[in-house]
Amino acid sequence: MSEQSFLPGFEAAPQPTDRLFFAIYPDAASAAHIAQLAQQLRAEQALLGKPLKPERFHVTLHHLGDYAGLPQDLVAAACGAAASVAAAPFDITFDRAASFASTPRNRPFVLRGAGGLAALAAFQQSLGEALKKTVLGRWAKPGFTPHVTLLYDDRSVPEQAVAPVSWTAHEFVLVHSLIGQTLHVPLARWPLHA
Repeated sequence: MSEQSFLPGFEAAPQPTDRLFFAIYPDAASAAHIAQLAQQLRAEQALLGKPLKPERFHVTLHHLGDYAGLPQDLVAAACGAAASVAAAPFDITFDRAASFASTPRNRPFVLRGAGGLAALAAFQQSLGEALKKTVLGRWAKPGFTPHVTLLYDDRSVPEQAVAPVSWTAHEFVLVHSLIGQTLHVPLARWPLHA
């Protein structure tokens, strides 16, 4: 190691271990349907990636960053923003599947929607407006591509129609993800009221 690595100010930044995000989860029946569809599409497309567990299927509304440790001040800010958002339950429908063209390896293979996602997009925008009023405002991104990740694979699959998967969103959740451990811990839930 070089001498500089021991000088003050040259310490390696701690590796992120914790991720925060807002999400909407499908109900148990819809998650089971998504799991069956993931297995079917995996076989049809000769994909090698292992499908996510049904309890991990979700729509990310806003990613709130990766941290070394769980920042309680940001959790409190996120909870405050979420509590200020009012919305009625809404329907979500995904009817397409495709690979995201991200990296050449380990590409997300996802459910997307050609329609049936307007209420979801409007809700995501409302939550983003609430985040902009807090220290988490920088995480409120204008672009939103609603999707549910099914699995990760090195192959790229072009978009295709699939049998629609629908559910009604009755709540949204602040999630603590333990990076590299495939574990999602719900920190708080907010019901959607008519």
